[in-house]
Amino acid sequence: MTIKLCAAFIIGFAAALITGLVFVPFLRRVKAGQSIREDGPSWHKTKAGTPTMGGVIFIVGCAAACVGVGYSAFADGDFGHLFVLAFALAFGAIGFVDDYYKLKKKQNLGLTAGKKFILQVAAATVFVFALRQFGFISPALYIPFANITVQLPEALYFIFAVFAIVATVNAVNLTDGLDGLATGTTIPVFIFFSVVAFTWGESFMARGIFSSGLAGALLAFLSFNFYPAKVFMGDTGSLFLGGAVAGMAFAMDMPLIIVTVGIIYIAEVLSDVIQVLYFKITHGKRFFKMAPFHHHLEMGGWSGKKRTEKQIFTMFTAISILMAVISYFGVFNRYGI
Repeated sequence: MTIKLCAAFIIGFAAALITGLVFVPFLRRVKAGQSIREDGPSWHKTKAGTPTMGGVIFIVGCAAACVGVGYSAFADGDFGHLFVLAFALAFGAIGFVDDYYKLKKKQNLGLTAGKKFILQVAAATVFVFALRQFGFISPALYIPFANITVQLPEALYFIFAVFAIVATVNAVNLTDGLDGLATGTTIPVFIFFSVVAFTWGESFMARGIFSSGLAGALLAFLSFNFYPAKVFMGDTGSLFLGGAVAGMAFAMDMPLIIVTVGIIYIAEVLSDVIQVLYFKITHGKRFFKMAPFHHHLEMGGWSGKKRTEKQIFTMFTAISILMAVISYFGVFNRYGI
């Protein structure tokens, strides 16, 4: 199992690196440049024209690992890695359509929020139903750290699952606001899933192959996405990643672990919610200088010191690593290991 997880990481890394070396110049040639938010930090306007849709790079790397290393699991009837890959690809496809419309219109507006929400709910509903049918999940909610399971009514669990998936996908999407940020904070999340799969044993190997392959692919993508970014992942990549994070959490039947291992995503989306509510309650005042939270730090919020993109990347990635370690201790003995 160790060899297969390591092989998945290496293949994911190599396939993504090779894809990036070919795909980034291609995006430049076709002028698939990102449009920058008009209301964002003024210095971000220098990023205009940076190629987007770079998420294809780590998607290819992850898929290569799943096919190359996960074939034996597929032959043995274990489709865990393919379920999560297909689910993440569904969200990636939604992101691809969104990116396409942004490029077509030459502005930072793609699909409407309503259309995106409907498509995301549909994808989440199909995924949860499939996981239930194939026995990956049950309407019993595992509580990490307490190591207990709470039985829920089937309908309630189903509603919770769809809500949690859509919320996670959009939280990861919000985190993708600075060079390398979503990439750096997500690598520890998939290393966490890989280590948990290894700890829990052979029956989780296929899911471990997916997460290990994606971790390797993301590491390769970081070489293109780190500040100053040569390419952005776009919604193609960020929605794929959100689907992958939520998909792995549910496929491993521990969705609540997202609260700790995905603490950065939670903080980012909460900052957005707080900003909107505070703005409405106070009739125009802002709680943060700008939401989500990474922009607040970038603009010198609270401390008065403006943080650079590299500083925020380092801070958020370090927190993600710490929370991944803490999360491991919250679930590692679930099966009495």
